[in-house]
Amino acid sequence: MTSLTVLYTAIYYFAAIVFIAGVAYRIYEYSRTPAPLVIPTTPAPTSNSGVALRMAREVVLFESLFKSNKWIWVFGWLFHVGLALVLLRHFRYFQEPVWFWVEFIQPFGKYASFAMVAGLAGLWARRFLVDRVRYISTPSDHLMLALLIGIGMSGMMITFVAHTDIVALKAFTLGLMTFDWHPVPADPILLIHLALVALLMIIFPVSKLLHAPGIFFSPTRNQKDNPRETRHIAPWASAMERDKA
Repeated sequence: MTSLTVLYTAIYYFAAIVFIAGVAYRIYEYSRTPAPLVIPTTPAPTSNSGVALRMAREVVLFESLFKSNKWIWVFGWLFHVGLALVLLRHFRYFQEPVWFWVEFIQPFGKYASFAMVAGLAGLWARRFLVDRVRYISTPSDHLMLALLIGIGMSGMMITFVAHTDIVALKAFTLGLMTFDWHPVPADPILLIHLALVALLMIIFPVSKLLHAPGIFFSPTRNQKDNPRETRHIAPWASAMERDKA
């Protein structure tokens, strides 16, 4: 293997370990965080099925964001839907043979990159043009958006401008999964794209992007509005009551 292949192989194994372990640990922390009060944002459902439906609307449609700010909702939804299609399209690099539905969405994922970058550009412009948002924005907010746009733009250049050897790239990614390593294509734009993706994987567990799994642990969204019908006792409070008894 070339030194370039060794470098990128090591980077991606390290990034994968950090990403998986970091996200798993943060999810564990979220699951252990006590919720001593019933605090769902009202109007809230009073049944488990209602909570599930509410969570589905929040995850898929961004319901609360739509109610609060239509412009942010447009850009946020464009970005997330575009990102989802782009990620699903990338499944082809990790499968042989490729699933039929992954083949079906290839053209949709290809052009969804434009929606993804457009949504990111709108969200980034908001941090400059809206006074109250500019005031609370930190350098990490800007750097994260710049990183995501860099990933999107470099990926679009590979697809539409400077084509790379897709067969060699797929051999490299499949080799990472099976420990049967193959050379990484030496195209500069591809190497930049891969490096930015690895960087995103490494910083994801300590970034604000953790709202992706975190939303499922938000007590304002995942609780039933039934404090009158059922007394809510946090697990740690139940343990204290048992100890007193």
